[in-house]
Amino acid sequence: MSVVEVNELTFTYPKSAEPAVKGMSFTVEQGEVFGFLGASGAGKSTTQKILIGLLTGHGGKAAVWGREPASWGSDYYRRIGVSFELPNHYHNLTALENLQFFASLYGGPTEDPMVLLERVDLAGHADVRVGKYSKGMQMRLVFARALLHRPELLFLDEPTSGMDPVNARRIKDMIREIRAAGRTVFLTTHDMATADQLCDRVAFVNEGRISALDTPAEHKLSRSHRVVRVTYRDGDSLATKDFPLDGLADDGAFRALTREHHIEALHSQEASLEDVFIDVTGRPLT
Repeated sequence: MSVVEVNELTFTYPKSAEPAVKGMSFTVEQGEVFGFLGASGAGKSTTQKILIGLLTGHGGKAAVWGREPASWGSDYYRRIGVSFELPNHYHNLTALENLQFFASLYGGPTEDPMVLLERVDLAGHADVRVGKYSKGMQMRLVFARALLHRPELLFLDEPTSGMDPVNARRIKDMIREIRAAGRTVFLTTHDMATADQLCDRVAFVNEGRISALDTPAEHKLSRSHRVVRVTYRDGDSLATKDFPLDGLADDGAFRALTREHHIEALHSQEASLEDVFIDVTGRPLT
């Protein structure tokens, strides 16, 4: 059984003439990082809110572990963790006090708050009121809070938003550890680089529908040019030349170039995930 199963999902907000979600279908398997990518207003957050149990009244099917989220009751929130894009902390409490408070709400075992703060590089600010934190620090605290009760399924919304490269890498490494432990991650983002690095499969969402769903590698290969670009030294300057990828081993001009010049780089002309998104949706990522 898939962890998440969505079939012909629809949702329309009250007083809205246009549905936010229009017949969406996909599954999420145990132990995978599933990327849900799209521009603002594409229907990503609405779908995630339905799966978390924050929105009801949808059409079609949205099941987690075989049941609609609303049918689980409070037990559901002991099995899932959520990291929101917009931090929602008690600003007059310290980071440690925030985690201690939320840990007290769960009936089962929880992680040591100080260990989590150390993992997200906030241990040195554990006793600082969260109201004084930068957005990046607050995002790291949101992520730590989502891990407190050792959830089986994590919903992460823009988990590296506002972070410097060092701390963004720290969070990405922790997500990889979660996957390696057999837990499941539903990652909502418009950051193509993060999705490419982390996701086992990526769904492109556009105007309430899924336009394409595949692994990052297959997405990129499907829109790639079968060309190899060679960067080489031509005297004191750099030069480039393109060769067809098919039949490259028998290409005399390619072999001659590699014999006669110092090769600096060889690159296949692989599409990026953003290239694929623009191709399948007809719109830039904004």
